[in-house]
Amino acid sequence: MRNFLRAILRFFQEADIFLLAFSLISTVYGILLIFSARKSVSTNEVYVQIGALVIGLVLFVLFSYVDIDIIADKSGFLIAISVLFISTLFFWGEGMAEYGNKAWLRFFGIGIQPAEVVKITFVIIIAKMISNYRERKTLNSFVPLLQIMLVFIVLFGLILFVSSDLGTALIYLFMLVVMLFVGGVKLRWFALGGAIIAAMSPIFWFNYLSERHRARILAPIFPELLDNPDLYDEIMWQAQQSLQAISLGGPFGKGYGNGRMTQRGLIPFQHTDFVFSIAGEEFGFVGCLIIIALLLVIIIRCIYIGIKSNNTLGLLVCTGIAAMLISQTIENIGMCLTLLPVIGITLPFFSYGGSSLVTCFAAMGIVSGIKMRPKSARFRNI
Repeated sequence: MRNFLRAILRFFQEADIFLLAFSLISTVYGILLIFSARKSVSTNEVYVQIGALVIGLVLFVLFSYVDIDIIADKSGFLIAISVLFISTLFFWGEGMAEYGNKAWLRFFGIGIQPAEVVKITFVIIIAKMISNYRERKTLNSFVPLLQIMLVFIVLFGLILFVSSDLGTALIYLFMLVVMLFVGGVKLRWFALGGAIIAAMSPIFWFNYLSERHRARILAPIFPELLDNPDLYDEIMWQAQQSLQAISLGGPFGKGYGNGRMTQRGLIPFQHTDFVFSIAGEEFGFVGCLIIIALLLVIIIRCIYIGIKSNNTLGLLVCTGIAAMLISQTIENIGMCLTLLPVIGITLPFFSYGGSSLVTCFAAMGIVSGIKMRPKSARFRNI
């Protein structure tokens, strides 16, 4: 008993309690928003989110004590596990056929999204590869960069091919670009990559994206380019309903449980993709600002810990996790405001989704673990 109490005391002394506190506050706020959407959310979903929070807290503690260098040394194993996990969707994947999405595994009514979980292994794999090549001073050589890109292409391609989850796949691309930039890849390689993407984009656009996918991308930005203009209202209806709900909230909102559109269930998937609109309608502009402020604090904290780690691997892992949060936050809020395509990205810590919430807390635990480890145990100084 005494040893157990000592372990708890040590955890609170050494772990990043600041990061844990803000993650917990954000999640509780999110659960309150989910519960408010009573017309479109069952009580079971609220319980699932609470259960995911409990699992997330356990993983935060466990990953706080894990030495990320030891995990990163098994990057080959992590690649194999990631590929196999996403590949299970070939056989047991479920989703919504009308949206062309087959991204979940379901066990006893609970869904697990492999591409969401694999974000963690992806960050560790890429961080390890970049740090290794940086140490050997070969990062800006063709072969090392090709090897990094091959790992990315395999996972990116699998996610697109197996589940047609373009939104999640693009999050991987954003994380990769940020980590390569922070790792020290020269701008000429980004220019070359951009040129290759530009050259191949017409092939990808016309041969691998469905009409609905193309419409989702074009509708909020260039609606006049839609192949089928009738798709505009169908594609943008949810986002427009979301924007209307946010505008109805005004500065301080209608009050918790008093949002007219929220309580009537007028916005499909409001507790998942459009949870930001609940805050806007019921807590107003202030409620939306609180969400942005909480996520901004968490993101800045991740970057700060990475910089203070004095370690290439630690910096890249923290940066990759921050990039994940940044891209999801911008995309989710952007689509709620009709500024960006509606591609089904959750708002970190706030949206309903067990896989997303557990992944976020596991990621925060990894960042906390990087902070906890003594500098004498660091892999390599920058």
